[in-house]
Amino acid sequence: MTISDELLRGPRGRRLCLSVVVGADDAVRSAVFWLGHQLDPNPGTIIRFGVEGGDDVEDPTVTEAEVADLILRSDLTAPISEDAVRDAMGESVDHARYWQHADGADLVAALPRVREALRPVAERLVAAMPELSAPFTTTQWAVDWRPESDSAPIERDPAAVLARWTAEQQANERRSIIDRTADPRAGASGTWWSLPGELLTTRARVLDALQYVEDSLGWEVATIIPVRGAGRILEVSSGEDWAELCREYPMDVTASRRHDWFWVTGRDGRWVIPDWESVAQRWDAVHLTTLGYLSAATRLIDVDDERATVIAGWAPDSTMWLTDAAREWEGPRQQWRRVEGGAIWEREPTTPGADEL
Repeated sequence: MTISDELLRGPRGRRLCLSVVVGADDAVRSAVFWLGHQLDPNPGTIIRFGVEGGDDVEDPTVTEAEVADLILRSDLTAPISEDAVRDAMGESVDHARYWQHADGADLVAALPRVREALRPVAERLVAAMPELSAPFTTTQWAVDWRPESDSAPIERDPAAVLARWTAEQQANERRSIIDRTADPRAGASGTWWSLPGELLTTRARVLDALQYVEDSLGWEVATIIPVRGAGRILEVSSGEDWAELCREYPMDVTASRRHDWFWVTGRDGRWVIPDWESVAQRWDAVHLTTLGYLSAATRLIDVDDERATVIAGWAPDSTMWLTDAAREWEGPRQQWRRVEGGAIWEREPTTPGADEL
């Protein structure tokens, strides 16, 4: 399987490809919007401003074949810019959902003819993103979503965090067995992530680290902390790597994840995630490559005939530290602030050295 095949295998990779075309071609943007509106189980209401008789105007009807044809006819001969990649990746990560149906654009990208039409885009992205399969590096960044004056030291006792996480998951599972119905279609929701997020760092550049955030809470300020670490690093580059980790170190989370993960995968059955305390006995850290994230996050990953899993709550090119093998490194912390509530971040003037990042 080629790298472009891997990209198109995962919902996040397909959304990345689709977002690149949508950002470059207004006709594709419009067609994807209307077809996504048709497919989305929760499409919302479209309000037309300045349109006479707007409430009575019929929505355009767009087909899978029409969207695929528009994508194939898009002019993407120019190199895909770094900004276009960042915007498309941010769009993909921001729309990762684990507690409800995929949104309309994700559903459009998954249609067979659209997916095939995106193949040339995937091939161009592979050329434009040499870091797709990049392995772990010792230089990392941690993001604290607070001002520098209120930021905390990086976690120096991962063992305590993992012990607390394990106890919380086990307690949550016991409560869910008692309190929740076994019907996955019931309107229940709760814990959906598959790791304790406070142990994550990334090697991505600062702007990428600030934009590539699942389920963002709309933070307006962040402190970037330079981190350096090494040790026994497990590389997760695909869904198969994640499935193997779950087979070797399984933690059953069926009752607590059943309802949320049913909506994103359509599967009713047993669910597992890695038992991170056990993983820490062998590995100092687990690194999820960008390709691993794009090809596997938000999709069903079979572990065996009875169990499945989901990669949830991660970010592209992120590392989860399981032992005390990472340290805050040389260089000052840097404070960044979102510009007017949008997707653009700027370094605070008092923070030196960020121009190199």
